Amino acid sequence: MNSDLKSQLDLSRLDRSFYSKNAVKLSKDLLGKYLVHSMDGKELIGKIVEVEAYMGVGDKAAHSYNGRRTARTEVMYGEEGHAYVYLIYGMYYCLNVVAAKEGIAQAVLIRALEPIKGSEIMAVYRYGKALGELKKSQIINLTNGPGKLCKALNIEKEYNGEDLTGNRLFICENRSFKEEYDIVETKRIGIDYAQEAKYFPWRFYIKDNPYVSVK
Repeated sequence: MNSDLKSQLDLSRLDRSFYSKNAVKLSKDLLGKYLVHSMDGKELIGKIVEVEAYMGVGDKAAHSYNGRRTARTEVMYGEEGHAYVYLIYGMYYCLNVVAAKEGIAQAVLIRALEPIKGSEIMAVYRYGKALGELKKSQIINLTNGPGKLCKALNIEKEYNGEDLTGNRLFICENRSFKEEYDIVETKRIGIDYAQEAKYFPWRFYIKDNPYVSVK
């Protein structure tokens, strides 16, 4: 956990206009921002270090491909800056950020976080153990995947449709200083069904960050 960074945080919540861009651009802009879950008077905070863009009706990997609309995907067609949360493999939740404009149905999957604040609580949610009981490998694995980070931050189905400009689950930038880092662009993970779309370089991560799920 980056205690030096935690002491330098001066977080400002992102407004709706930040999300009004296509999913590829939003993906890159989300890197280095901070996901905050405020619950029971405490804050769980992670720096976004890995994301994937899903570009809507023309993207065979997107849930909204070819204009598909279901009860699950309806939030993707709604206002930008809301959370799209769904269950995979019947057991893991994934958090996405709705991008672009209403009706376009693009989203950004949050794939990995670097734990910044509340790691003790994250450890209990993720492993059922105190942080001090974890091995180094377990600490690295705390939030380095979409299902892992949702479990660690206690993000479940009730957050589907959550307004990310609200007070419970939101994304911030750090006003105290601007970090410099290189962005790696590569293909997305786990979408072999998506034909040519599986090769699109729409996964982005902060180079050399240890919490990225797959280097």
